[in-house]
Amino acid sequence: LNVRRDVPLDDPKVMSLFLNTEALGVTPEEIGCKTGTYGIPEFGTGFTLGMLEETKPKTFSDLVKISGLSHGTDVWNGNARDLIAKDGLTLSQCICTREDIMNNLLREGVTNFTAFDTMEKVRKGKGIPEDYLEEIRAHGVPEWFIESCNKIKYMFPKAHAAAYVTTALRNAWFKLYYPHEFYAAYFTVRSDDFEVGFARMSRQQLKNTIAEYRERKPDPRDKRIQVIMEMALEMKARGIEFADVDIYDSEALEFTVTEDRRIRPPLNAVPGLGETAAESIVAARKQEKFKSQDDLLSRTKLSSTLLQALETCGCLKNMPRSQQISLFDL
Repeated sequence: LNVRRDVPLDDPKVMSLFLNTEALGVTPEEIGCKTGTYGIPEFGTGFTLGMLEETKPKTFSDLVKISGLSHGTDVWNGNARDLIAKDGLTLSQCICTREDIMNNLLREGVTNFTAFDTMEKVRKGKGIPEDYLEEIRAHGVPEWFIESCNKIKYMFPKAHAAAYVTTALRNAWFKLYYPHEFYAAYFTVRSDDFEVGFARMSRQQLKNTIAEYRERKPDPRDKRIQVIMEMALEMKARGIEFADVDIYDSEALEFTVTEDRRIRPPLNAVPGLGETAAESIVAARKQEKFKSQDDLLSRTKLSSTLLQALETCGCLKNMPRSQQISLFDL
């Protein structure tokens, strides 16, 4: 999705995805999320989703600040979050990236060296040096700023945050205007954790399963699976459905968009069917069609167990088990 570099970064409809789900044509209740940023790099995790809801960003600059907050240590929780919620500060006033420290001090009239060195010390978690405090306070720097600096353990650079936001907006643009291609690319990248059973679930079944995952204490793989189910639910809510895995039409490893605008999972979405077996099927079918399940088994790297998995998932359709003619068929 990032091949195209001409994607506009100032599209208001794209920006609205970071505020609500309206541009996607779904409601928060349908997908269990108040924003439209599922699947958007850096802005689709539970942590950043909460930040979006609390800060309500409206500009590119706001997103850069959120990116800085989300990558820092002791910058958001117990710090900027409280300043916004309890003290009434705006996102633009808070310390979000390391450059905010130096620029704010310079605006107050603090000397260049002190402003720069304070930024360097704070971003490394060392706080404001004691011998700088007298000069900083003499220029009217508020106490909340000093306290905030002294809580910080690590700060993210603004350039990195801006780069992340640029990538996020490009992905959001594709999600909004080319949803089929976006979801196909998204699931392809995460195909190792995709299970074909997700494709067969109804929206309600997905919602129920996601709720179960959220109630348990998931391990890392469970968390990845939950994210995939959330994306599948959102996709279905937008009116896009999965096609069946097909022995002839599915690619080995990539999700594809069918002619009737559905998303077809690859062969390796079948439980247990790995990359080698999937690619062997694609290579064999290019030579000629499979005459039977026995023929499929003999010409590929499938085991009998994997063959059964393909049949269980409905991939073989009416393929006969054998080419042998029974006496009862004569």
